[in-house]
Amino acid sequence: MVMHRAIVTWFILLVFFILLCLQLETRIHWNWFLIFLPLWVYDVILLIDALFNIIIHCKDDMLWSIIKNKNNLLVMVILLKIAAQVMICLKLEYNKTLELELYQVLAPLWVLLPILIVDVTIKLFKVSNGDWTSRLC
Repeated sequence: MVMHRAIVTWFILLVFFILLCLQLETRIHWNWFLIFLPLWVYDVILLIDALFNIIIHCKDDMLWSIIKNKNNLLVMVILLKIAAQVMICLKLEYNKTLELELYQVLAPLWVLLPILIVDVTIKLFKVSNGDWTSRLC
């Protein structure tokens, strides 16, 4: 299963980078939302998987375990990533009419980065304190 997930991920990234290169070299003149479509398809697949896991693991549990579920963070990260991609597409496609500033376009990423830094730091300290056996499961 992991091998299939990796192959699908690389294929979607390959399609996105091919479309991105063609658009940047002006060989195609497509809407930027179409260029980012492979990434959004992948994000929707991840979002459905995370929501499915939340529902399966928490259907009989108490409210605290639903809040503590690790997939909640994954859903938030995916939604912020989609928001950042939409903002980038809006900036690239409607640059003259919307006049979005760079800080407005990158606002979802500025919210996403501290969340990811805290998550990675917590996981690193758990591993360094000897809790590495729970990470293998």
